[in-house]
Amino acid sequence: MNRRDISDDDTGPIRRVTEIPSDRSPGTSRSPRRTPPPEGARRPRPPAQRPRQAESGRRRAPEPKPDPEPTPVGHGHSHGHGPASPASRRVRLLLMWLLIPLAVATVAGMILLYPWNKDPAKSVFPQGTPVSATVTGTITGPCLAEGQVQVGEPPPDAKPCLTSELAMTDGPGAGKPLKLTLPIEPSTPRFAAGDKVVLSYNGGDAANPASFQIVDFQRGTPLLLLAGLFALAVIVLGRWQGLAALIALGLSFLVLAFFVLPSILAGESPLLVAIAGAGAIMFVALYLTHGLSARTSVAVLGTLMSLVLIGVLSAIFSAAASLTGLDDSTSQLIGSLGHGIDARGLLLAGVVIGALGVLDDVTVTQTSAVWELRRANPALGWRELYGAGLRIGRDHVGSAVNTLVMAYAGAALPVLLYTSLSGVRLGSILGAEDIAQEIVRTLAGSVGIVAAVPVTTVLAALIASREPQSLVSGKDG
Repeated sequence: MNRRDISDDDTGPIRRVTEIPSDRSPGTSRSPRRTPPPEGARRPRPPAQRPRQAESGRRRAPEPKPDPEPTPVGHGHSHGHGPASPASRRVRLLLMWLLIPLAVATVAGMILLYPWNKDPAKSVFPQGTPVSATVTGTITGPCLAEGQVQVGEPPPDAKPCLTSELAMTDGPGAGKPLKLTLPIEPSTPRFAAGDKVVLSYNGGDAANPASFQIVDFQRGTPLLLLAGLFALAVIVLGRWQGLAALIALGLSFLVLAFFVLPSILAGESPLLVAIAGAGAIMFVALYLTHGLSARTSVAVLGTLMSLVLIGVLSAIFSAAASLTGLDDSTSQLIGSLGHGIDARGLLLAGVVIGALGVLDDVTVTQTSAVWELRRANPALGWRELYGAGLRIGRDHVGSAVNTLVMAYAGAALPVLLYTSLSGVRLGSILGAEDIAQEIVRTLAGSVGIVAAVPVTTVLAALIASREPQSLVSGKDG
């Protein structure tokens, strides 16, 4: 019986092209002839064989009819077409049973942790009202109060001051001139004519310069231009998927701004808030960007398992290293709030949220690699898919860990420079609170990234090897 290879329909014309030269009757051998027959074989056959040849020809005539049909019945490869097989349905049902409770728990956590009917947290120290202004001129000279005059030469060690003439563009003194004097220190920003700055207004007399203080530069326009350039680059390269990624990024910022920050400032556990917020960001970003499919679900599971490992390692080693989380910024935050906050929990929350972005990249890349390997060669089993995917992951994990380390090192660069000025040995520098926090962040996150590669790859290999070829090829959406 003439049987086609079980992968013919999956691999398309690439596999079927080997049968095109075959001009055999159904009863002949399937061994192809690679060399032309001897010269003697081309002589006419005896007349007794001619009717058999004609009969063969009549039986071969209808044989090409099944070739144009994509799914001939009775040839044993219906697995490559049509609806998902029962095994695939079982896999999808398993993914649903695993992910739906996690999604429900995420939503429930956000509802329970959100500060309902609570006033927004405010600083106990007056921060002032921001006012926009433009520098119209600057003068460098002695530090004199309004109305004072310098008599004689200033002392040799006297520090000069920068007097800035400003025009306020909004606030209570809009349109009025203003002069502010600042001592020139190494940490003082250098203002020049034409600079757009932000003033802090303490609510006093708008005609009194003491009611205002220069705080910072206005940076809205260049930041908006950079954000527009970033969005344009993502959309040009990613098209609709790039647009979906931008929407997911915007929703992630909304989760951070309207759930994570208010909940932590209201006194909720920073670690629980970060877990709930990271779960929401994970579900929204991955499914919105990559679609609702088994491939994305595997990436979600791999990301979640790695985040759990990172959280556990961070909690264990932050406690073992006696990390308090009370660095300069956290101490300033607690002073501004006027009440206590779980500083170590805030440290762990930063580790979880900081590692989420890199984990998404690793897990999505691994699942995509396994699915593409399965698409390229449907004959691969889960062990072969796992081995090939793991080899890809080894190359990826090195760059991902380096990315995480450099990101934390760049954020902690001022701390590293300041600590290196102390003149103590390297061990003491690395054991300092600020540096030790970054070490725990980096190493715990890196362990999670390394673990995400085999975990996600084995999940993807087990599921992709049981997916019908039509679903693996992306026809499931």
